[in-house]
Amino acid sequence: MRESDSFKESFDGFLVEQFSAGGLCNEKERKKLEEGYAAYLEITDKFSRKSVSYQLSKKDALHSWLKYKEGFSADLVNILLDEMGVQKGDWIMDPFLGSGTTGLVCRMRGINSIGYDIMPLSSVVVKAKKAVYCYNIQEITNLLQDVERLNTPEGYEGKTEYINITQDAYPEQTESFLQYIREWNENSSYSDDAKNLLTLCIINSLERCSYTSKSGQYLSWDCRSGKVIETNRKRAEKGQKLLPQKYVRAEIGNIKETIAGELAHVLDDIKTIQENSLEVDEAQIRFVENSVLYEIPKLKDGILNGVITSPPYCNRYDYTRTYALELVYLGLGEEAVKKMRQDLLACTVESRSKMNDLEKFYQSIDQAGRFKYIKETIESNRALKEVIEALNRRKENGDLNNHGVIRMVEGYFTELGFVFAELYRLCKKGAMAAFVNDNVRYGGEVIPVDFLSCALAEDFGFKVKKIYTLKQQKGNSSQQMAKFGKVALRKGITIWMKE
Repeated sequence: MRESDSFKESFDGFLVEQFSAGGLCNEKERKKLEEGYAAYLEITDKFSRKSVSYQLSKKDALHSWLKYKEGFSADLVNILLDEMGVQKGDWIMDPFLGSGTTGLVCRMRGINSIGYDIMPLSSVVVKAKKAVYCYNIQEITNLLQDVERLNTPEGYEGKTEYINITQDAYPEQTESFLQYIREWNENSSYSDDAKNLLTLCIINSLERCSYTSKSGQYLSWDCRSGKVIETNRKRAEKGQKLLPQKYVRAEIGNIKETIAGELAHVLDDIKTIQENSLEVDEAQIRFVENSVLYEIPKLKDGILNGVITSPPYCNRYDYTRTYALELVYLGLGEEAVKKMRQDLLACTVESRSKMNDLEKFYQSIDQAGRFKYIKETIESNRALKEVIEALNRRKENGDLNNHGVIRMVEGYFTELGFVFAELYRLCKKGAMAAFVNDNVRYGGEVIPVDFLSCALAEDFGFKVKKIYTLKQQKGNSSQQMAKFGKVALRKGITIWMKE
């Protein structure tokens, strides 16, 4: 057996034989990526789908304080920090901070961190976790007792705010209690840290006490909700097929009991951490609630010792819809949610190009030349060009169920390219960057997100060191498998170095 054949056999099922189903589109550049980067692949059980998602954090003290399904585990961050050789006092960045796991793990190890996220949930959870050594146990105990005694006053007419996609999300009593506890919390004499902690516990309780469930791109709705009941009434009048009579959960939680349970759980974690003196040398956690695209270009060169992050995936998941209950509770109205949908990294079919705004921003910081260089470098990437051309061909062939996918994919890699370029500038020599991501497939076209990201990163100067691939691969959608067959969709971690 030839050495090349042996090599391919060792990665059987993890390398793509055909990127374009039926050979409809050109796939030469994607095959070049596959051939070039396969040598860096390491199929590993060091990480699992649990460690690159929220699942392993469910039972972790501190890290389970926000049920953020898109987050990754503390174990993964620890392993990557070890591999990078990061030391106390170094600086790590997470450009897409999410629930703050990277920053909190770094702090436990005496490592400084900088993080960005546009979602206000991140601000609440990072503030709550940062204060873990500062909470007054007696104050939080008193807060828990007050919550357990709290009842909506008779005749109270307040109700929690809603937008179109969250209307009728709660039972009527829950709507009233949520507004009452918000007002009570704002007007209480508890410390700002305690108030923020209670807000986090409320946010973490919303879904379980609602008629909704986070379901990929959207919220799934329970047939017991007023929204579904009214929709089915109108459908019945028109002789249309009714929405399915499905339940998102067997029991809709009692809001006060659920919030109190969350607060009790958090209080136990605080006691455990404080009693076991887990704090190490003081380390900073700097967090900015804004898009990383408009923040890191303002930073000085050569300040980072590493990067660990998981950007939103190129999978059409709309976080402003799946986290709509939480966003609305934190005060975002209809227009603010729509604006956030556009400000997020392009990952939904509704995403519009940010290039005009980004160009104006770079001009405002006297970096117009840098904007031009980054944009032209991204546009010259042959594999990305091939992907966009293939998707346009699929559109003409009637294979794309939403034409917005093309704009989304182009925007996704363009915006990530700007992040890669700025991170390279910010990293010190020898610093490494780790990105967790999923490969995707649209209209029969496989998009190797891991290898394409590596190519863009190398365009800006990074060198690929390793590409971890999980043994458990991502599944294809049933629609695509039925029409185009099944292909390997890797999930993994790309690791690059600034040499």
